[in-house]
Amino acid sequence: MESLQQDTPIFVAGHRGLVGSAIVARLEAGGYTHIITRTRSELDLRDQAQVADFLSSENIGVVIIAAAKVGGILANSTAPADFIGENLIIQHNLIDGAHRAGIGRVLFLGSSCIYPKLAPQPLKEEYLLTGPLEPTNEWYAVAKIAGIKMCEAYRKQHGRAYFSLMPTNLYGPRDNFDLQTSHVLPALIRKFHEAKENGSREVVLWGSGTPRREFLYNADLADAVVHIMELPVDHVFSVAPDGLINVGVGEDVTIRELAETVRTVVGADVEIVLDTTKPDGTPRKLMDVGRLHALGWHHKTDLSEGIAAAYAWYREHLA
Repeated sequence: MESLQQDTPIFVAGHRGLVGSAIVARLEAGGYTHIITRTRSELDLRDQAQVADFLSSENIGVVIIAAAKVGGILANSTAPADFIGENLIIQHNLIDGAHRAGIGRVLFLGSSCIYPKLAPQPLKEEYLLTGPLEPTNEWYAVAKIAGIKMCEAYRKQHGRAYFSLMPTNLYGPRDNFDLQTSHVLPALIRKFHEAKENGSREVVLWGSGTPRREFLYNADLADAVVHIMELPVDHVFSVAPDGLINVGVGEDVTIRELAETVRTVVGADVEIVLDTTKPDGTPRKLMDVGRLHALGWHHKTDLSEGIAAAYAWYREHLA
């Protein structure tokens, strides 16, 4: 396989999202000059023929799959068919389409929810498919597991350098702050901001506040993606024989601690109230990042620093 060059054509699927936008910014900062993007109106990733034609006509060298239908507990529980169906279709079109177009390198982005609900902590890559999933997001998780196995299968059968990177919970600029569909951290930023602006006396948290979560700033994930993309393929496979690599910080906090940190960053003088009638989700999801560290990458952004950057973006664009 040819080594990566600054002018290698790199297609970033999902370039407008939380992850994709950070990856494009990191590629540009790294001097890559041939970054290819398409909006949904220009390329419907659910349309197999469109995707196949696009991938075969652009002389693409690398495909980074940051496109997905994502959401929190509420969104997953109310639209399971959308989450499993759309993600399976998008992944298949891009991974199989890349192979058929002769594209030798693919980086597929997944999620820590692929691991069993009660797997030992921290979560090692080899725990995949060793137990039942968390029911509140199993539809999304099953789709992502299928994407991981597709990448592994194309490597085994066709020798493709198709890797799967599993980020922990992500946050940062361009996050989704819609309270109906967002994840916990952006939802907390919005709740505390609105409480501060409206003079509210409290902010309500779903669940007991005891589940532990790990959070990775989106620019850090982008840096990890580019770092792994630039490594010799044989070196990556020597550390991750199945092509699966966790991306995280190796540390977690309780949801209550997270809320207290967000409250401090936002500067909201309000009480935190727990609604224990709502579900907690998985008790803990801490990633083992041994493979990532063995490949020479560590996270850079402190949680409070990252939350401050995400809050600044929210105030500028949405508040």
